[in-house]
Amino acid sequence: MKVVVIGTGYVGLVTGACLAETGAEVVCVDVNAAKIAGLRQGVLPIYEPGLEQIVARNYQNGRLQFSTSLAGAIPGAEVAFIAVGTPPGEDGSADLQYVLQVAAEIGRCMTGYLVAVTKSTVPVGTAARVNRAIKDALLERNADMDYDVASNPEFLKEGAAVSDFMKPDRIVAGVNNERSRQVLETLYAPFLLNGHPIHFMDVASAEMTKYAANAMLATKISFMNDIAALCELVGADVNKVRKGIGSDPRIGHRFIYPGAGYGGSCFPKDVKALVSTGREHGRRLRILEAVEAVNEDQKKVLFEKISRHYNGTLQHLVVAVWGLSFKPETDDMREAPSLTLIGALLEAGAQVRVYDPVAMPEARKTLGDAVTWCTSLYNAAQGADAIALMTEWNEFRLPDWQRIPAKVIFDGRNIYDSAALRKNGFTYYGIGLATPSIQKSIPI
Repeated sequence: MKVVVIGTGYVGLVTGACLAETGAEVVCVDVNAAKIAGLRQGVLPIYEPGLEQIVARNYQNGRLQFSTSLAGAIPGAEVAFIAVGTPPGEDGSADLQYVLQVAAEIGRCMTGYLVAVTKSTVPVGTAARVNRAIKDALLERNADMDYDVASNPEFLKEGAAVSDFMKPDRIVAGVNNERSRQVLETLYAPFLLNGHPIHFMDVASAEMTKYAANAMLATKISFMNDIAALCELVGADVNKVRKGIGSDPRIGHRFIYPGAGYGGSCFPKDVKALVSTGREHGRRLRILEAVEAVNEDQKKVLFEKISRHYNGTLQHLVVAVWGLSFKPETDDMREAPSLTLIGALLEAGAQVRVYDPVAMPEARKTLGDAVTWCTSLYNAAQGADAIALMTEWNEFRLPDWQRIPAKVIFDGRNIYDSAALRKNGFTYYGIGLATPSIQKSIPI
């Protein structure tokens, strides 16, 4: 089966490479000529564990190709995935201009029946607009051709995207007829053989499923961060609370870890877009409005702890920030909480030394020369008054504390043993953990 994937960003490149891995003939198309040239040379525009090897292997054996020409790629294709960006507008709504531009181009280039599939995260009703764009383009060229529009949202976790695609917990496909259902069923047959379920539904339900899934996960995170704030005030330990509630199978342990707020390309954008969709239809999504507000406040929590510890005097303070990407195993800096912390520290007059195993080239695009770029976590700690842990990369989990001159630790991910650090002379601040002075003041 021949497949065209338009867009070689995070979703498009993973989709194209993994489908090629299962035997499909895939052409990934992008208007960015430099990106396509880089991919042909084995230079990937994103960091994702395992992806480089799959791209190289399938490019070498000819199942995966890269092109800047949709017109040259689309003849003979049975499926065309639209995987371009949908950045949020000023009102939080998803910007569909690139999706609709691609849809129109498909209509101008297609030579026979195909299924145009929205892989980008798009609001309910987008498939109808994609259908209109294709139809109008066909009318302009006086072409009478059958096609279908489907929705196949992605559920990839950055840092585990290849595994998620190859071993999905579910595949969601929104279709309007049996013909398009059969095409997608054939495409995903290798996954069905291994028992991974595919849920066929109407297109609108598939579009909503993606937003609802991300909004639910974001809700769990903001809920736990709200509980963490209360734990600090009443002298409770949020880590113990988390274990206590997570043992309930109706709640579970995943996504109830408190921290410095969520970031990335999905949760912030999708929550905003779903709230915007609600407004368009006269419905306030009050829970999600609160989820977003809590998260924005949570990104400021570590700076507030630092400011309180130093009595608001941060001039000439040197802070080492461990971790920049919004989560481990990715170089994605979109909406990263580290940027909020660093911006506030710099504005307050502090000096910032940073280290991240992967994300520093990407972070440099935003931070430039405003911070000191370091070669290791120990290098970052040299000369620092305090450490702020923002991303729980594995190499940060067990540092040699004897090599850390800074004795004040601000743990934005609660990965360190507070009692052990305090016993060894460190001052420790976590998320949702009362300081010993507060704990002692709570009456028994």
